[in-house]
Amino acid sequence: MKKNFREEAHASSSIDNQSTDQCWTLRNLEETYALGESLISLIPNLKFLLLEGPLGAGKTSIVKGLANEIGIHEPITSPTFALAQHYLSGNPPLIHLDLYRLSDPNAANELFLQEEEEANAINALMVIEWPERLNLIIKDAWRVKVNYLGIKEGRRAVLIPPSKSI
Repeated sequence: MKKNFREEAHASSSIDNQSTDQCWTLRNLEETYALGESLISLIPNLKFLLLEGPLGAGKTSIVKGLANEIGIHEPITSPTFALAQHYLSGNPPLIHLDLYRLSDPNAANELFLQEEEEANAINALMVIEWPERLNLIIKDAWRVKVNYLGIKEGRRAVLIPPSKSI
């Protein structure tokens, strides 16, 4: 699926380089999932991934693709109510946070710092949905912003490297 996604993206010009940012037009769920898969090869040694976008934009679908690529085959669910999900079977393990319900930045910061400590202990990849709830700077974080383009156009995803995420 990844190879087809990349080939289609290049062939259809849906991938655009803007300086060091990469942009994709995601026409369906399969392409959203494939973007998640491709992030592992696009970003060697990925430690932190911040996912921004409105409700239903496909953030958890990106996580599902990413998880599949690192060898996690259990169901990936949005941690909106649990706040954090740990998937230890991956290489690396995955810690998935969803900060949507935390309107207090101090509570979001505290959860992030606790989970970051765990991630460091097990050398896990951390993916954070709704990172705008934090008031911390995560200097090594890559960011994916997902926005709706329209019903027929799908979504636009922009990958932003750490130097531009601050």
